[in-house]
Amino acid sequence: MTSSQPGAMTLPMERDHPFDPPAELRRLRAGRPINRLAFPDGHLGWLVTGHAAARQVLSDPRFSARQDLRHFPVKLPFITEQRGPARPGWFVRMDPPDHTRLRRLLTGQFTVRRMQQLTPRIEAIARDHLDGMERQGPPADLVQAYALPIPSLVICELLGVPYGEREQFQRHTSTMMRLGATKEEFMGALGELSQYLYKLVLAKRAAPTDDLLGGLAAGGELTDEELAGVAMLLLIAGHETTANMLALGVYALLHHPDQLAALRADPELMQGAVEELMRYLSIIHTGLTRTALEDVTVEGERVAEGETVVVSVAEANRDGGQYSAPDTLDVTRSATGHIGFGHGVHQCLGQQLARIEMRIAYSALFARFPGLRLAAPPDQVPMRSDMAVYGVHRLPVSW
Repeated sequence: MTSSQPGAMTLPMERDHPFDPPAELRRLRAGRPINRLAFPDGHLGWLVTGHAAARQVLSDPRFSARQDLRHFPVKLPFITEQRGPARPGWFVRMDPPDHTRLRRLLTGQFTVRRMQQLTPRIEAIARDHLDGMERQGPPADLVQAYALPIPSLVICELLGVPYGEREQFQRHTSTMMRLGATKEEFMGALGELSQYLYKLVLAKRAAPTDDLLGGLAAGGELTDEELAGVAMLLLIAGHETTANMLALGVYALLHHPDQLAALRADPELMQGAVEELMRYLSIIHTGLTRTALEDVTVEGERVAEGETVVVSVAEANRDGGQYSAPDTLDVTRSATGHIGFGHGVHQCLGQQLARIEMRIAYSALFARFPGLRLAAPPDQVPMRSDMAVYGVHRLPVSW
């Protein structure tokens, strides 16, 4: 799709295959690693598809993650609400030192050691939901029966959010993630979720609890608004991304029976397979945005101060200069260096938790149901092309 700007294109979103990026992005990948991109608001910026260029942009402090500086590559009805300053606590849309201050308070909560201590609990949660699927019998929607409940319950327990109220926050999150949501729908969902979490924060201030939010509340280093913002950010990120990786990953493995057979033959491959699935699927399909704070040269191109760069995570993760046969799912490969969790100071805070959840959930599912299969034609699996996080809306399975 060519824009009115010479040499610029708009971000392609239409896919011809559920696991591959849009064909136009793949064609770009074969050429230059950075190209001109026209934004819906008229801004002229850049699209990065090369792996090295992506890592440069995401790690260079001359590129800002600030919300008030960025232009969004996809037309959103509520875009005006996304161009103001970041909400209190939303450190992913801040630069140092504000980002550093908030992230520092959370880093100790998401260490590898602490996430490993959660392993028995995650295993029990997965087992309970598999028991439920078995009792109910086939067919089942894997999203609702398994992929969504596991990370939702884990993040609720970790944060101290009542899991019994999950339908409320999942509904609001889904509305906020929908690219076609109206301004009224988006602001309504944001307002209700904000109010809910603000009340929860006040309750934890009054009676501290033994969980992450309770600990932060007792620490007194965050305002009520900041703590509610942190809670919202972690709650959304903690279940949306992992849930979609779980369901989409199962779909991909069912579509590649040779790779699933390799995992069944050697369960030790699962740890690497999680990294390969992150590389191959890259669910952040609208890209990661950064804005130049000064003129910066990227792969020979001058990115001028104020220009927004969109990093195509999907294309960077399929750079042939970084990975051999990049469009092939290969659970035996080393996918080291992928940017499925981002890169630089904003690299995903909960990546170790997500890794453990995926490793446990995939392994337990295929061990319990060795005959797992799709219960609908592949072309009838509804994909989340309309959402900020890619995946499947439903995944009908049988066994």
